[in-house]
Amino acid sequence: MMSRSAHIAMVGTPLVGHVLPGLEIIRELVARGHRVTYANAGPLAELVALTGAEPVGITSTLPVADHDWPRTPIASASRFLDEAMAVLPQLHAVYDDDPADLYLYDVGAYAGRALAEAQGRGHVQLAAAHVAWEGAQEEVGAAFARLPGGSEYRARFAAWLSRCGAVTTNVEEFTGHPKRVLAMIPRALQPHAERVDAEAVSFVGPCFGVGREQDRWTRPAGAKKVLLVSLTDAAHLAPQEIHHQCAAAFTDLPGWHVVLQTAGGSDLAERVPRNFEVRPWEPPLTILEQADVWVTHAGTDSSSQGLYTGVPMIAVPNGPAQCLHADRLVELGVARRIDSAEVTAAALRTALMELIGDPQVAARSAWLWSEVRAEGGTRRAADLIEEQLAGDRVSC
Repeated sequence: MMSRSAHIAMVGTPLVGHVLPGLEIIRELVARGHRVTYANAGPLAELVALTGAEPVGITSTLPVADHDWPRTPIASASRFLDEAMAVLPQLHAVYDDDPADLYLYDVGAYAGRALAEAQGRGHVQLAAAHVAWEGAQEEVGAAFARLPGGSEYRARFAAWLSRCGAVTTNVEEFTGHPKRVLAMIPRALQPHAERVDAEAVSFVGPCFGVGREQDRWTRPAGAKKVLLVSLTDAAHLAPQEIHHQCAAAFTDLPGWHVVLQTAGGSDLAERVPRNFEVRPWEPPLTILEQADVWVTHAGTDSSSQGLYTGVPMIAVPNGPAQCLHADRLVELGVARRIDSAEVTAAALRTALMELIGDPQVAARSAWLWSEVRAEGGTRRAADLIEEQLAGDRVSC
């Protein structure tokens, strides 16, 4: 722990999936005696305040409330550039008179890096998803630039960088090559991990609470096995349909206790199978730590939690990113993938039997469990941030 406290500022993006993965890092930094300010839009201020950080309210231009997101990659990227242009003056109004010793920023918060460079301060990106690898620009960025409107978007971004005070004025370098990144996913989930710049990127894995309570859910005494069903993104199937398929697949499965988490209620509540427990949705980590198999949509966070707890997964992905995770989990040897059009009781039960009947699945899950735990999580992330602070002070 550092003997000298610092002012650390986090510049976030007002999206829950971007905020939640890093909140425990913020809480840990506050617990270590640092003054932490957190700039983000109003709806997430309560979550920020619970960490002990000082919320800094900003006005966002992103369509968070109405979810009216553009359907094309260029249009979507342009919304984040518009956000940076709108947010940066707001940040200057707060931090020019009260600069942070170090700026943390979300991958979508370009204004955070621009502010840090304009003030000559250190900066670290907190990434809750995949990071760039050597050759990614040629493989992904070039295709993006060729899309309709791509050259205009790049020119507008470059013009903003040239006038906003940023030191890094090359668009590809600014967006794709942060100076320092803490990746809050397991390295095992990262595409082309061997081509990621190890000097710039540290995989710390999922970051959970230090010393958090473990007793919110208890495995029933008579349960030989526990199956968790928690598909929070199952928009590709009517919720009632996925519940019925799970009930048909897992009702009276000998020795199994099934926990079904649901965000919007379930018509199974009136006739719950006797080996089922229907619960409202909540972060599933406590249940996962006592589970044997997980039916999940394979989002970034859920895939990371599955590896962290060493639980084999039945992946039912929804969308390209989740399909990528599902395929990676299958490649790692710890999952079976069922596409949405193929979700039937028979397919679910077959996948379960295959997972529990394959000793290699258990071995791979245990090995990955140890690898992810060794990445260090919240404590290591905070240690690395303090190392960055100490290095910045020495170089000043």
